[in-house]
Amino acid sequence: MTVSRSPRGLSAEEQAVWARLAQSVTPLAGRKVPGVGGADQTPPNLAPKPAHKPVTKPAPKAPLARPAIPKPSLPPPPRRAFNSQLDGHWNRRLKSGDIAPDYTLDLHGHTLNSAFARIISGLDQARAMGARVVLVIAGRERPVDPADRADKRGAIRAKLLDWLAASHHADAIAAVRRAHIRHGGEGALYLVLRRA
Repeated sequence: MTVSRSPRGLSAEEQAVWARLAQSVTPLAGRKVPGVGGADQTPPNLAPKPAHKPVTKPAPKAPLARPAIPKPSLPPPPRRAFNSQLDGHWNRRLKSGDIAPDYTLDLHGHTLNSAFARIISGLDQARAMGARVVLVIAGRERPVDPADRADKRGAIRAKLLDWLAASHHADAIAAVRRAHIRHGGEGALYLVLRRA
């Protein structure tokens, strides 16, 4: 048979420590801060044991982080010349303007972004139609800084061959030639497409 003991109570020193601790605690909603003495006393066998600090070994030093090396940016796609030799018949017809374009793309009034989208979608359509000669009206070629974002005239024409070389149409273009004066002269180009 076990005899239960009543708690012995707190000594004066323990009551002072308990009072300081109780003042530093914010009670949960609906609870009171326990007072010193009386029923609010914590029995000694339920009092939390002081935590012993475990002996910790110093953490191993992390290796010095190497500075991130930026990945090299990809070089621009190689610029295709698009000047493959056409047979004499084609060259004579293009130079004399005796050829009627099968499809015309006019890029006047476009920004760089909209001109790029127009040339790509236009070539998609021209190839779907089975066109052989596409007339692209892009304006006269002018010296333009490669970083220009259409602030100067001639920016679309300056980027046109790069766009074509980087597009999924690059292999379908047999040649690019300056248009005859009746089709726009220096402000336009013929794109001669390969047969599908």
